Amino acid sequence: MNGTDFASRAVDATEMAGSVAAHDLSMIGLFMQADLVVKAVMLVLIFASVWSWAIIFEKRRTLKTLNNRANKFEDSFWSGEPLDKLYQRVKKGKMDPLIKTFAAGMEEWQNGVAGGIPSTENVQASLKQRVERAMAVTINREMSTLERGMTFLASIGSTATFIGLFGTVWGIMNSFSAIAHSQNTSLVVVAPGIAEALFATAIGLIAAIPAVLAYNIFTTGLARYADRLDAFTSDFSAILSRHLDSQDVRSKKVA
Repeated sequence: MNGTDFASRAVDATEMAGSVAAHDLSMIGLFMQADLVVKAVMLVLIFASVWSWAIIFEKRRTLKTLNNRANKFEDSFWSGEPLDKLYQRVKKGKMDPLIKTFAAGMEEWQNGVAGGIPSTENVQASLKQRVERAMAVTINREMSTLERGMTFLASIGSTATFIGLFGTVWGIMNSFSAIAHSQNTSLVVVAPGIAEALFATAIGLIAAIPAVLAYNIFTTGLARYADRLDAFTSDFSAILSRHLDSQDVRSKKVA
């Protein structure tokens, strides 16, 4: 190797080192050096990720609280306490979907027997249907409230990766355009632009993966809670049916 070649390589090494130093490959550096469109994609994904985590924490806390309160209420419900007294007690406290369902059924029941328990089977059947309908409407309304935010999680889980991929494709297009203008295909020139582009896909995955997992977990949790409300409605209706049947037996004995 002669002195000219050595000097040329030394100059190239110095230029490459300066180029590396000019590019900050940290997360903040990649964001700051990215194209305006790629920056917009990253900001959208970061906002979506933060919102997703807010929904995740809120849903987790809500489901845990509702199941704990349901356990306590069911213990009281099956403790043998008269339903009228239980209704008067729980409606003064904090309401949740299960208690609202119970309150809707009790309110319809009390309205139906305000003038005395019906004596004919048709009227009794109509009363039971009204009670079940009131409880079903309450369950549907409460579950609709609990499911708020689930659509957003599903949307982020299914689209965040593609939004990030759009930012990556756009960034790589800009990188190739810069390579064409500079007419330099060295790794030092290519790597920073590609790293900035791929960073958008990484953020998309960070937003999408927790959203998908949380959506599946909370969908299962909400479905189980809805089944719990439906089962309580069936148990409550069975208790009312037994009460009506016992009244029929007493009426026949008196007759």
